[in-house]
Amino acid sequence: MNKSESKYFNTARKMDLALISLLKKKPLEYISVSEICKTAGVNRSTFYLHYENIGDLLNETTRYLLNDFLSYFSLDLQSVSLNLETCSLDELEFICDKYMSPYLNYIKDNREIFKAVLPNNHVLGFDGVYENMFKHIFNPILDRFKYPESYRKYAMMYYMKGINAIISEWLKEDCAKPIEEVSQIISICIYGLYER
Repeated sequence: MNKSESKYFNTARKMDLALISLLKKKPLEYISVSEICKTAGVNRSTFYLHYENIGDLLNETTRYLLNDFLSYFSLDLQSVSLNLETCSLDELEFICDKYMSPYLNYIKDNREIFKAVLPNNHVLGFDGVYENMFKHIFNPILDRFKYPESYRKYAMMYYMKGINAIISEWLKEDCAKPIEEVSQIISICIYGLYER
């Protein structure tokens, strides 16, 4: 990457972080381009050099958060999604330390972002991300476990909403509980108290 590309991406990152910072204070519909520019330390012409509107910035911010999230997982864990149809069923059980630890570490390391993002996940376009994940990851996994098609969306909403509720409570406590304990709480809520 040359110097001008690096400067371009650094400026884009500043605007991503500015939007996230502003979302902590107010809903998206009350955030202006001027506020984003002031918070990011850039001028309006720089904003419009990068984006046509706040919606474009919102899409990029969502991609930024997802790419950063994936960086917490080892390459072999990232590759599981490429082998959903051939890997062992054990590898498809995501409620375990192997997957929960990087997930919870990412949330803890970025807790201020998540405090802003969780209440606004519909605004950030995560509903579309969820639909994409359901289609390309969750549905094939549930297919491998021979889960009835008519129940799949309900099951995934149960998992996702339940885990998000636990994460929200953890964030309210500023992630004071150890990651291992939160992982165990999630596991117990999903599988029950019996030994796995």
